[in-house]
Amino acid sequence: MLNYTTYLHKTATDWVTFVHGAGGSSSIWFKQIRSFGAQFNVLVLDLRGHGNSKPALKDAFNIKYTFDSITNDIVEVIDHLKIEKSHFIGISLGTILIRNLAENHPNRVQSMIMGGAIMKLNFRSQVLIKLGVVFKSVVPYMMLYRFFAFIIMPRKNHKNSRLLFVNEAKKLYQKEFVRWFKLTSEINPLLRFFRAKDIRIPTLYVMGEQDHLFLPSIRNIVSKHIESSLLVIENCGHVVNVEQPETFNVQTIKFINGLSLA
Repeated sequence: MLNYTTYLHKTATDWVTFVHGAGGSSSIWFKQIRSFGAQFNVLVLDLRGHGNSKPALKDAFNIKYTFDSITNDIVEVIDHLKIEKSHFIGISLGTILIRNLAENHPNRVQSMIMGGAIMKLNFRSQVLIKLGVVFKSVVPYMMLYRFFAFIIMPRKNHKNSRLLFVNEAKKLYQKEFVRWFKLTSEINPLLRFFRAKDIRIPTLYVMGEQDHLFLPSIRNIVSKHIESSLLVIENCGHVVNVEQPETFNVQTIKFINGLSLA
């Protein structure tokens, strides 16, 4: 089972589950735990091969990772903890996993908060991924990861986010990185499906105004999906919860609390 940590509230019944992105770990939510823990039960977890979720023996024989298999890792944890429903908060690739979980288990998801959401790969990001596929076996993975981190988070004010993700990615094994990278082969049809289907679960997209690769497609989705709304944070890049934690915390907690009043 994935490594996880819970922070239990004395009286709250609602759960909030945090899902990090590729190359990260549960530690990227350190600026959220206190604020959310004051009002909700909190679950943070490390995706397989990340943080303290070390590769299991069964994974050694699992040639291909899939979004469904990684999503099922998360479901296994909430089943183990007997969490019937949760609000889910994700960042970057974690938003794809949350949206996939909502597709496969809609009755388990109260709401989705999608930080730095990836719902479409533009031409530039598709070229980057194709380059990565070509060079992933010959170029040290940390060199590739640093390159991708800089393309996604290029500005001076994105530096802390870049460093955080690069430092976490250093804990990955080369083989683990390649397995995760191979997920990109199934990403386009999956995202196309997600864009086309309005799932009707309350969803808040939280995007940095400088998230040049992914913000345009999110604006388009929100204009079409009835249950979706968009918060754009000024002077902020891709990793919104790290760059602007106070704004992120206040606005996302407000969103969750507003659902119970609706």
